[in-house]
Amino acid sequence: MQGNNMDPILQFFAYEHLPPHLRDVSRPFGEMAKSIVDTLPRNPERTVALRKLLESKDAAVRAFLFKDAI
Repeated sequence: MQGNNMDPILQFFAYEHLPPHLRDVSRPFGEMAKSIVDTLPRNPERTVALRKLLESKDAAVRAFLFKDAI
């Protein structure tokens, strides 16, 4: 393993505290983030990968919660 699970950005991928319907959306992103930290060396490109993954997770949650305008 290259990384360590102490990367501060991982706090934003936590999903255990979420209600089940949001946990199901967020879990794959959290698992991927942990995999990235565990397998890639810590460097600027890993940080970019994690930030973009976080952006994607946020968009997926918003897509799930999206309600059409009335």
